[in-house]
Amino acid sequence: MKKYLALFKTKFLAGLQYRGAAFAGIITQICWGFLEILLFKSFYTSKPENFPMSFQAMSSYIWLQQAFISLYMLWFWENDIFSDIKSGNVAYTLARPVSVYSMWFMQNLASRTAKASLRAIPILFIGFLLPQPYGLSGPYSLVSFLLFICSMILAVLVLVALMMPLYFIAFYTLEPMGPRMVFQTLGDFLSGAIIPLPFLPNGFRQFVESLPFASVQNVPFRIYSGDLAGEKCIEAVVLQVFWLVFLLIIGKVLERCVQNKIIVQGG
Repeated sequence: MKKYLALFKTKFLAGLQYRGAAFAGIITQICWGFLEILLFKSFYTSKPENFPMSFQAMSSYIWLQQAFISLYMLWFWENDIFSDIKSGNVAYTLARPVSVYSMWFMQNLASRTAKASLRAIPILFIGFLLPQPYGLSGPYSLVSFLLFICSMILAVLVLVALMMPLYFIAFYTLEPMGPRMVFQTLGDFLSGAIIPLPFLPNGFRQFVESLPFASVQNVPFRIYSGDLAGEKCIEAVVLQVFWLVFLLIIGKVLERCVQNKIIVQGG
């Protein structure tokens, strides 16, 4: 375990070096947050009681989304891994006395955590300074805040576990860009990154909420704002644990399949 923690630390510290990019990202996400809130405000002007979320909960959802976008973004990949697989240099990685799955998992987790640690606090600070209902409100309750923290950790673990099979599928394809684009496009919609899932029609919404994509940003952000509370909140967190365990098993099975069948030519 120490070697994986050392890898996490090395990758995390490397990610902290890109402060200029983080500053540009902070400005971009704040502007984007304002645009989204003003867009939804135009819809809420007429009969706000007909919407599935209050405007205050929507504003909090958007600011949390912008603050932690680098933690839950579905379009971020470790391109070095794909390059090594295509070039065959992955043979050096497979020859090391480590679990490839665990190494790549920690690498992904560290990159996301480093990016989020640089950007989240300034955006959250700006969100808290704004007047209500346009700003970020406080947590719904102490219990919901504690569940929010647990759900945030589970959400990023689920996301990384969800993306890991794509790296192993790249061993069986000539070009991994196709599966990546399908994954990103579907994932953005099914995770609530484009519109929050409560806005989807009943029936379809229940189906989407049962998928692993819904266990990423959808759950913690709605817990924080109080939109997800009580038994539904507990059920959502339990579902996150289920998807995490299930996806970890799938990833380890794929890792074993790759290690047993891979042939690296040349050398």
